[in-house]
Amino acid sequence: MSVRIAVAAPFKHMRKDRLQKSEFVFYIAIDRKWMNKEQVNQLLERAKAEGLIEVDGGAIRPLFDLAEVSIPLGFKPTSDVLASAESPYEELIGRIAAATEKPPQEVVAELHRIVADNFDGNIRVEAAVVILAKKYGVAFDDKLPALERSVAKKR
Repeated sequence: MSVRIAVAAPFKHMRKDRLQKSEFVFYIAIDRKWMNKEQVNQLLERAKAEGLIEVDGGAIRPLFDLAEVSIPLGFKPTSDVLASAESPYEELIGRIAAATEKPPQEVVAELHRIVADNFDGNIRVEAAVVILAKKYGVAFDDKLPALERSVAKKR
């Protein structure tokens, strides 16, 4: 959530729905002194990977409703906003493991059996993990866009 807040802050403060990259970097690195320029670029990469922003030329546009984000008084992003997020595939495996009380290795083994036995290897693991999540009644809707992007990158 702090990634979303850190990304929303410059847009909300400047009351704009589109910023130049230089404006975004200036706000976070120079005005607020939250990060250095390299870290701001890492933040932008992570936000882009998570589908929070769209970069068109030099302009950055948020892909979420800024009105839904409130910036706490004295907010300063921590270093976890720069750490790469766990993949949606791994996160769903973790959810399934927690719901079924099975170790993650067992969930992965079951997932690979689905791919091999039920689909003769003609399905991606991203789709198989959704099938498994559905089988066990584990929520997966919030991960679908990230899973779709993950599949699109592999094409």
